[in-house]
Amino acid sequence: MINIISSNEKLIDELNLVVKLFFCEEEINDLDYEICIDQDVKGDSISTHATCNYNDCKVNREDKIVDRNFPDRYLKRYAKLAVFDILQSIKPDKILPWGSLTGIRPTKLYYELIKECSGDYMKAMNMLIDTFKVTPAKAQLVKEIIKNQKNIIKNDNLVDLYINIPFCPSKCYYCSFISAPIDKCRDQVEPYLEALIKEISATKELISTKNYIVKSIYIGGGTPTILDANQMDRLLSAIDYNVAEFTVECGRPDTITADKLDVLKKHNVTRISINPQTFCNKTLKTIGRNHTSQDILDAYKLALNYNFSINMDLIAGLGGESLLTFKKSLNKAIECYPDNITVHTLSIKRGSELKTEGGETSTEDVVSKMIEYSYPTLINAGYKPYYMYKQKNMLGNLENIGYFRDKVSIFNIDSMEEFASIIACGANAISKRYYSLNNKIERFANLKNISEYITRIDEMIDKKKALFS
Repeated sequence: MINIISSNEKLIDELNLVVKLFFCEEEINDLDYEICIDQDVKGDSISTHATCNYNDCKVNREDKIVDRNFPDRYLKRYAKLAVFDILQSIKPDKILPWGSLTGIRPTKLYYELIKECSGDYMKAMNMLIDTFKVTPAKAQLVKEIIKNQKNIIKNDNLVDLYINIPFCPSKCYYCSFISAPIDKCRDQVEPYLEALIKEISATKELISTKNYIVKSIYIGGGTPTILDANQMDRLLSAIDYNVAEFTVECGRPDTITADKLDVLKKHNVTRISINPQTFCNKTLKTIGRNHTSQDILDAYKLALNYNFSINMDLIAGLGGESLLTFKKSLNKAIECYPDNITVHTLSIKRGSELKTEGGETSTEDVVSKMIEYSYPTLINAGYKPYYMYKQKNMLGNLENIGYFRDKVSIFNIDSMEEFASIIACGANAISKRYYSLNNKIERFANLKNISEYITRIDEMIDKKKALFS
């Protein structure tokens, strides 16, 4: 067992994530390493001393603190770098494209480094490479994404509205969301809608009182189009903001019908998602989807009649897929030519069937080749990357990237980079209040459990009002 010892217990979980970059769980259990981390803050510097009982590995470093308002962030940063350096010396042949970065948004870090470097973009990029050990190719990708976000407006009076529908036709094996299979909770849909519409009404009052301007709306889940056309009409009738971007995740093609698309168009929805994840029928069955690849194409063809901007999601690493299988799926998505294509790397999330039952995935080497293939292929097809995020326990410690042809998604950028406040409604919906002057974010999460959300809706409305008071 690799044992991390630190006088600051807050660091342990983050340092264990660095260990997992180099060793799988089986290896970790078979090893007998002890890594000790000591840190001391003196004046404007953090001194970090790390030792490991493997070949007497030692790392000593002293790093200047640039922003004294966030000392905990720097303690974590330099502790992780010290452990990374020790483990890299133990496994020098381990290739990690994102270096020491684990569950972090690389673009958000880059924005912070630009600020630390007094606006010097090149110096910030060199820090990504030299300090955080990010490869030049990945650092260049971050820089390109930042360039494609340059027209996003930042203003504390602008907010995004998010609404969560926590129901799905079935549960995917990689999913850890609270979304529930509709057959097991159909009797909760109507009470949930009533509570949700009540929360939306209170939220609209809050927005009006605070003189906020809603710049985008995003209805996600779950699968929002699991609602029937009448239920969707009632929900959308409760939202009457005139925004340039109004997204509804349609997700599963088996929930998309003409009457539902008619409702979306009636309420001025501008953007939808139809998410294949893969065009391989065998994999679709493996991951728990109740539709075929042809259903995806049929739903997409139907949606084209409505002139929505359309996003398609794909996942690299599903159910033991080969590189060739992924290539076919990506090429099929490009052939459809949607406005946005998002390529996710499979994340093995706690609470998912994939994690609890040990479901099959592609190997890290194959997943890496999938991601390497997707970038130039999409660029050559006329797409550009515009947002990125990483999650814990992603295969190969890789990334998720959203690509666009002509229009970026304002909500996706705001959500990932935390450029704006998000007022969120629904079970497990997380509201964020953003303070631009000191780059501070406060959060409030609604209850996850659907039944508790319904019965305690007044309590959550009050807490949200307190967050934005």
